[in-house]
Amino acid sequence: MDINTPFQAWLRPDGRKGIRNVICVVYLVECAHHVARQIVNKCDDSEVHLIGFPGCYPNDYAYKMMEALCTHPNVGGAVLVSLGCESFNREALKRHIEASGRPVETYVIQNEGGTLETIRKGVEAVRRIQAIAKQTPRGDMNVSELIVGTICGGSDGTSGITANPAVGRAFDTLGAAGAACIFEETGELVGCEKIMASRAITPELGAELEASVLKAEKYYTIMGFGSFAPGNAEGGLTTQEEKSMGAYSKSGSAPICGIIKPGDVPPSGGLYLLDVVPDGEPRFGFPNISDNAEIVEMIACGAHLTLFTTGRGSVVGSAISPVIKVCANPETYRKLSGDMDIDAGRIMEGRATLDEVGAEITDRVLRVAVGEPSLSEQMGHQEFILTYKAFDPVGPACLPLRTAR
Repeated sequence: MDINTPFQAWLRPDGRKGIRNVICVVYLVECAHHVARQIVNKCDDSEVHLIGFPGCYPNDYAYKMMEALCTHPNVGGAVLVSLGCESFNREALKRHIEASGRPVETYVIQNEGGTLETIRKGVEAVRRIQAIAKQTPRGDMNVSELIVGTICGGSDGTSGITANPAVGRAFDTLGAAGAACIFEETGELVGCEKIMASRAITPELGAELEASVLKAEKYYTIMGFGSFAPGNAEGGLTTQEEKSMGAYSKSGSAPICGIIKPGDVPPSGGLYLLDVVPDGEPRFGFPNISDNAEIVEMIACGAHLTLFTTGRGSVVGSAISPVIKVCANPETYRKLSGDMDIDAGRIMEGRATLDEVGAEITDRVLRVAVGEPSLSEQMGHQEFILTYKAFDPVGPACLPLRTAR
């Protein structure tokens, strides 16, 4: 596909543009999870997704995330499902969604007559909201309006040689066309902070990039965890430094324009680091409980789709935004080809170059953006995790392009 050719997108009333038209059924506490799940199951529609927050007492992070997710450009409307006595401010969330111009209805299980009656009403609500969402006008969207995230998971000794640098090539191409590209996992960038800072567009941003990695290092040290899992070693990775350099290569070679935190939307095109390690004293346990938690955080930053690199193999997708999986290891690809959108392991066997696979990834991004389903979408993967974290707002040094406006 031609990267300069506009494609059709859903034009949201708040001015944002989506590549999917998803209806979210949202549980506001774990006690409402089953009811919300049954609503989604009974709708039996691939465009109806389940998201939610399990805690009874949401903090600022959880609330900000839910606001960002329910008004994501790929979301056409929402049905909120509350038990009734949890602390989540359902009325405030409903007002936020309404202010974005998206249709929304709320159902409180304690007031609706229990499980079966709430499910019945919820299914009817989804159908009403979906009918409204289908009337959303379509219009041109350019690559410069895309937000693309990347994450690696199940890494092995091939990840930093094939899939990760190939995604870096794609990021360079997409970023040069004006797209906003997000990489993350500061806990897996330990040792890369100096070279990463040298790519910052201002010295002040460079200092913030180094500080973000230092924060991750301290957090992991205090928690007694690291990002180096037993499976990484079994897959041939030998040191944290080797894993870090491999993860870092996903960022490509473009200048780094800023640092964002979960729920922050990049203010312009270009390359951004998403800082996913909580601020303040370590709380709430391990900072990144799974790859899907980080995918959700990128989606909350507006990511229209995510590039997921894997060496050992991962089959996940996500609610709201498509996931494109790039397989680093040729042996893994032969075992899991039905789950892998891109075979970057060809580079290991001399059947393709980094540039060729990078171009293939870029083309796949464009095809998914115009509506072609990724393999995880085809198989119905809609994983979603949202837990407790805490973040401070980014300072002006983190977003020099926004500050300059």
